[in-house]
Amino acid sequence: MSKVRFLLLAILALAACRNEGGKNAGDSKASATAAPGTKAEASEFRHFPTIEAPKIYDDNSNSAAEYTLEHFWDAFFSVPGPTDSARVRGVPNAEFEQALANWLGIALSFKNTAMPDSIAPLQFIQKCAARFFGQIETAQKADSASALFPRITEAVARYMYDPNSPLRDEDIYLPFVEKLAESAFTSHDMRTAYRYEASRCRINRFGQKVPDFGYKTAGGDKGTLYGVRAEYTMLFFSNPGCESCKSIIDEIRLSQGVSALIADRRLAVVNIYIDEEVAEWRKYCHNYPSTWINGYDYTFSLRDGGGYDIRAIPSLYLLDSDKRVIMKDAPTQRVVSYLESKTR
Repeated sequence: MSKVRFLLLAILALAACRNEGGKNAGDSKASATAAPGTKAEASEFRHFPTIEAPKIYDDNSNSAAEYTLEHFWDAFFSVPGPTDSARVRGVPNAEFEQALANWLGIALSFKNTAMPDSIAPLQFIQKCAARFFGQIETAQKADSASALFPRITEAVARYMYDPNSPLRDEDIYLPFVEKLAESAFTSHDMRTAYRYEASRCRINRFGQKVPDFGYKTAGGDKGTLYGVRAEYTMLFFSNPGCESCKSIIDEIRLSQGVSALIADRRLAVVNIYIDEEVAEWRKYCHNYPSTWINGYDYTFSLRDGGGYDIRAIPSLYLLDSDKRVIMKDAPTQRVVSYLESKTR
């Protein structure tokens, strides 16, 4: 079994919560029954086709990942099928979304091989994302009455860009949303919205240096982001009393690898409050770990300026020693896993 096929199987759990009755990818036979509430014949349902890198790539996981990312959707788009409320090109909804999650999982794993000063893996992923979009447009052109284009692009936006998605990644979404903004199949009203999303995704991209800013601690001491010296900086935007923020704090605290990096001064956690209720923030400060830098934006430049795109609180960035972006607005587990890998 190729390494990429093994990775595909391992990633299945990423979107399991959406897999409500969907079949496992890889069975090429048609479904025995139509979805409840539809009049479709059984033969109109099919399973998402498997993708397996040629055996020549068995000993080169990066090349196998490249092949899989580039060709993942080829067989899916090569066979026509109906798109309606129950399926996408003949594939049941849950199974299609599982496949999308699998593709994103492989892309994110491959992206982790990139470094801020060497972004070739990310550039390849973005090329594959643009190719995926082209396949969607070609299929829509071939069947202009189909709802395929809105169905797939909505799912992609939800998985790649929604602040609550565990698979969100603006760097991977950027080439997709740029094409969405200009596509002939995108409504005029939505083009404006997609252009705005693309402009937000271009802020603090992977490998770029984030803007510096000043902060003040509860004790009145001032500092700057660039004044923090560490191999890695975890930039955490949080609010006092925020339940999601508490969960992130607990998750970071429980990681022995992250704690070791902090103790060794390889990692600095900069926890910043960006709103105006500073008195409430001061009262809450004792809840934050004392090993972190806990401050507030006394100039309000982060909230009102354009240097950061803080779409939701909480939000996590991971920066390298030069304050270049490794991860932007990333899920906690992805940040923690990356840091833990640096302690092995």
